[in-house]
Amino acid sequence: MNKKKIIESGKAILGIEFGSTRIKAVLIDPENRPISQGSFEWENKLVDGLWTYSIDAIWNGLRECYADLRKNVKQTYDTEIETLAAIGISAMMHGYMAFNKKEEILVPFRTWRNTNTAKAANELSKLFNFNIPLRWSISHLYQCILDKEEHVQNIDFLTTLAGYIHWQLTGVKALGVGDASGMFPIDSATKDYDAAMIEKFNQHIAHNHFHWNILDILPKVLLAGENAGVLTEKGALLIDPSGHLKSEIPVCPPEGDAGTGMVATNAIKQRTGNVSAGTSSFSMIVLEKQLSKPYEMIDMVTTPDGSPVAMVHCNNCTSDLNSWVNLFKEYQQLIGIKVDMNEVFGKLYNHALEGDKDCGGLIAYNYISGEPVTGLAEGRPLFVRSANDKFNLANFMRANLYASVGVLKIGNDILFNEEKIHVDRITAHGGLFKTKGVGQRILAAALNSPISVMETAGEGGAWGIALLAGYLINKAVNQSLADYLDEKVFFGNIGTEITPTAEEVEGFNTYIENYKVGLPIEQTAVKFKK
Repeated sequence: MNKKKIIESGKAILGIEFGSTRIKAVLIDPENRPISQGSFEWENKLVDGLWTYSIDAIWNGLRECYADLRKNVKQTYDTEIETLAAIGISAMMHGYMAFNKKEEILVPFRTWRNTNTAKAANELSKLFNFNIPLRWSISHLYQCILDKEEHVQNIDFLTTLAGYIHWQLTGVKALGVGDASGMFPIDSATKDYDAAMIEKFNQHIAHNHFHWNILDILPKVLLAGENAGVLTEKGALLIDPSGHLKSEIPVCPPEGDAGTGMVATNAIKQRTGNVSAGTSSFSMIVLEKQLSKPYEMIDMVTTPDGSPVAMVHCNNCTSDLNSWVNLFKEYQQLIGIKVDMNEVFGKLYNHALEGDKDCGGLIAYNYISGEPVTGLAEGRPLFVRSANDKFNLANFMRANLYASVGVLKIGNDILFNEEKIHVDRITAHGGLFKTKGVGQRILAAALNSPISVMETAGEGGAWGIALLAGYLINKAVNQSLADYLDEKVFFGNIGTEITPTAEEVEGFNTYIENYKVGLPIEQTAVKFKK
């Protein structure tokens, strides 16, 4: 069946992911191959000291992204999307979306980027003897309780961005286990919220006499492949106001961007891992056993089918690097040279590989926002050098590329050096790896591990959630998600692998030691207000 007939017969599958700076839609065929895409750029806003996206921005973004997909389908295949085999919704994880009984949001959506929850996260980590990150939903909720915010007593439902969109599209208050694991700790045995921690939390807040307990307001936890409802008529119009898209389409459990990244890189089995590197970055290592103790730098989450995962999440990755690259774009424009951003990135990134392996002593801190892994509640982007360092373009670019994965290295050194975790394969995807071989080589040096990049890496999380939607309707009886990916999607493809040299590893280690010594400079800079 050709692609046009696949679309017209309703056999195509749609995945939509709400990233930090872009909403992306990917339409795939029954063989899991992308056949069309759409996208829409958006940005978070700092309102009253907190990072947020408005409700209007969420729905406008969804409509515009889908409209772009429709336009591309029309231009390429001269047809209209009327119905689909399945749909999946994914979004950046964590954060805080609290609603009352009227389905009204009680306070503006607080994203993962906010770091105002330090006191709550610290108290909960001690209460549970389990690392609770600042960005988790339970940290946001408890911080609201500590701050005596009035809206807390009116909460009827608490969810993530993906969970909110799924709820409005289907009427179902549910969440995939991977995304749910960023709201409240998951018990790997039951693959549901940890019952002992639920009880501890309820007892801990009992003196407030809220009308709810925590289980009342959390979404139901679903595993990949489980029934999560169908698109309602209201939901169809929210996606496609033109009225072409029909209702009653199956929708898979909504997932977070970490889960879709694992799916998109075939990193679901134990001893596999993946790194996603874009506006933020995170690594996910699927564990054979639980860690020996909690670590503040490492989050315990799950795969979309409920296996334990050690996650190192970094708030900052390529934003500051992109700002520096834009300076070179401005310079080209200033002297009248036509700008091709792919060429600008390609030239600068590849030139970085000609620099000294330790960056000649140069150091960059890419902290647009706070960075919990290194103990920074706020960030100030900095470039640091001494008069005797080797300051040239190659070293400058290399230092900024190193900075994009520097915090990721600090967290993963705990897993590899202290916990002695073994990994057979790490696969990378995201914007950092668009320039072939460069980001991949930098990351390999940082983690002292071979890194694979698949040709599908550019498809990203929207493709990953489309695969989960496909798993919902196409899995064989008792076929695990890992087997489905191996047999139906990747067919043994492990991509192109780069192994670091000893010199590259040594150079990055030298850089990161200088980086850690220089962290007080960043801490001092944060004290200066604009």
